Order: sequence, then structure tokens, then C-alpha cells
Amino acid sequence: MEKEAAEDTILVVDGDVITRTVIAEYLRHCGFRVLESGSGTEAIQALEHPEFRIDIVLSDVELPGEISGFDLSRWVRDNMPEVKVLLAGAVERIADTAGDLCEEGPHLAKPYDHRMIVDHIKRLRAR
Repeated sequence: MEKEAAEDTILVVDGDVITRTVIAEYLRHCGFRVLESGSGTEAIQALEHPEFRIDIVLSDVELPGEISGFDLSRWVRDNMPEVKVLLAGAVERIADTAGDLCEEGPHLAKPYDHRMIVDHIKRLRAR
């Protein structure tokens, strides 16, 4: 796989440490800077941290704790609209919760297809 000449920093948010680690390592291999978070609360702390410049959040819709991926997406939209968000999730969760969130519904299905993630990130960067 050809490495990207990436300046973007991606925050990968997933409660499953194995899934999070695998996708984070793949994105690093593609040339992105990657931060990892295990919950929506940790993700918001990273986004608010003055030393981190996060360009893209890749989050599962189902996160441990009180903040779901949808909640995190709303928080980013309201507080850091310059940050782009990609949501991923299982079909059942999407059908149950995305009805009133069409504009921010998940773009990716789990389990992740690594190439699709990079394609989506490239499209976000091009906007």
C-alpha cells in the first residue's frame, strides 16, 4: 500500500481496544498521525487539549459510558465545526438511532474495511 503524505491527525474512538489498535496502526501505516480514545468522554478531552490539533474523528456509534458516537458527533459539530467526523457502526444500531440524524449517520459499517476508511478520509480531506 502506498503511504499518504498526510498532515492530518485522526482521532480513533472505539471502546474495543483491539479494534481501535488495529485501525489506528493501519492508519499510521498509511501515513496519518493518529490518536486513540476508548470513550466519548476521553475523545472530548483530547479534542479540547490545547496541544492536540485533530482534523478528523473516526468513531464507533456505540461507545462505553454516557456519550455515544452520535453524541460525540453533535458535540464536535457544535463546538469544533472545522473537525470532520466519520461514524461507523453495526446495522442494527444505525437503524435504531439514525432516524433523526440523517445528516450525521454512520458512513462506515463494522467490521471495518480498512481501504474504505482511507477512501472516506481522502474524500473528507478533499472537501
